Amino acid sequence: MKPGNENIKIDGIDKKILRFLMQDARKPILEIARNIGISGAAIHQRLRKLEKSGLIAGSKFIVNPKVLGYTTMAYIGIFLDKAMSNPIAVKQLEKIPEVLECHYTTGNWSILIKVLCKDNEHLMHLLNKKIQQIEGVSRTETFISLDQQIDRQITI
Repeated sequence: MKPGNENIKIDGIDKKILRFLMQDARKPILEIARNIGISGAAIHQRLRKLEKSGLIAGSKFIVNPKVLGYTTMAYIGIFLDKAMSNPIAVKQLEKIPEVLECHYTTGNWSILIKVLCKDNEHLMHLLNKKIQQIEGVSRTETFISLDQQIDRQITI
């Protein structure tokens, strides 16, 4: 089955396993097994099924950017002079390490990006010297995030 082609059927045990791992991806499988009441081998088998379906894909560490001095999060709506510029602009945005996300959108902007900068001066430099210099970008609209209130995944 290709990921995204069909909705996978997950049962209560799958959901319990996923909730444990979404809370802490490093939680030992045997600890999860004891909590749920099934064998570690059964959990491994279910995890392989969930990975194969495309529902889960690996695990990752979460780096706290504030510890590295990145304190300014912003969302930038990018207006392009023509729709043909989208792929070209995205290729250029991929080269900018401060760009964390890039979305094609409906509405006024052609592209919406999420960026992380050290401070407002860094953000201004990023806008003036990098993003607004990309061919096809006619203008930008920037929204600075003052504080993230919710940060979660989909509920399982």
